[in-house]
Amino acid sequence: MRALVIGAGGVGRAIANIASRRSFITSAVIADRTLARAEEAVTRVKDARFSAAQVNAAELEDIRDLIRKTKPDIVINAVDPRFVMPIFLACEIENTNYMDMAMSLSRPHPHYPYSETGVKLGDEQFARDWNWSERGIYALVGMGIEPGLSDVFAKYAAEELFSRIDQITVLDGSNIVVEGYEFAPSFSIWTTIEECLNPPIVWEDGRGWYTTEPFSGIETFDFPEGIGPVQCVNVEHEEVVLIPRKIDAKRVNFKYGLGDQFITILKTIHLLGMDRKESVDVQGIPVSPRDLLSASLPDPATLGSRMKGKTCAGALVKGLDKNGEPRAVYLYHVVDNAWSMEHYGDQAVVWQTAINPVIAMELIHEGIWKPEGVNGPEWFPAKPFLDKLSEYGTSWGLREEDARDITRELTV
Repeated sequence: MRALVIGAGGVGRAIANIASRRSFITSAVIADRTLARAEEAVTRVKDARFSAAQVNAAELEDIRDLIRKTKPDIVINAVDPRFVMPIFLACEIENTNYMDMAMSLSRPHPHYPYSETGVKLGDEQFARDWNWSERGIYALVGMGIEPGLSDVFAKYAAEELFSRIDQITVLDGSNIVVEGYEFAPSFSIWTTIEECLNPPIVWEDGRGWYTTEPFSGIETFDFPEGIGPVQCVNVEHEEVVLIPRKIDAKRVNFKYGLGDQFITILKTIHLLGMDRKESVDVQGIPVSPRDLLSASLPDPATLGSRMKGKTCAGALVKGLDKNGEPRAVYLYHVVDNAWSMEHYGDQAVVWQTAINPVIAMELIHEGIWKPEGVNGPEWFPAKPFLDKLSEYGTSWGLREEDARDITRELTV
């Protein structure tokens, strides 16, 4: 399989690192706006199958030109979600398969942002499903860790564990600290602001999708493998859009383990207007406050040696098991930063994201997953994906949870 990876930040670098250890990759081009960064990602894998290129992910024609030059079987979008649509549309026009880890951006309801949805995450992509299907190409969207592996967990629960699903709550938390910094996010602050300050989205059977206030639904969840209790809140996330399309569940939501300090910082960022994407004039120079904030903080890809702790992604599923008995389980994946740094040289959060598109590519290459049109991870059987995780040297877990609040008779 010939791959073109657009973006040589933390996730793009980790994709190259992981993919270089798999024989199904025949060639891979790592492209970035900064050629030196793409070249560095290629140099570190020491693999003749990999090469570097320059591309502006905001420019449709620039992306199209690179696709024509490199002739990939698939384009992997490893940049932040504001660049989803230029890359997605370039692939559509050039009849080239596509994969991403975050979907097209939402736009809040103009009058009722905290109760009704406007344009949802991924709406722009799913609106073009017909064209991708007619062209005989595919777009596998939301194929990172969350969304991505979390959706695979939800599909596995539906296929293997439950006869009725009352609730799926995706829960993300960590105990990672970055030594030497009072505040240094381990993932893109641009994307984190987008997820946490937009109105959170929830799905309920009979009601459909609706929104709530940011940081709603506060609860403390005890994460496994020594991470411990973390304060979690509702945020906007793709799983809530994807899972109900293919899995029969009464309720779906996403909660992010932010903790008190991070919530306070995000509220302050919003209060100061530093979350704004639109440019403001600074002495005659247009500057986006959010871009300025992102550039002012440390690059998450460079923090690995300073990071200590573990990160966890998973899905809490409640309902009735295959025998009709109440059951609640948390399916999860934990990565210890010390392990990912020792074995790959990539920090835990970006490595945990990057492994999933590589596994998905391999399943497609082997003909086990057969995407058509615009698809999400839950369109496909889950067990082959989870088996590949073990083959790649990492593991997933299942923890039984308290099921005492689950009744056999579903109340309406």
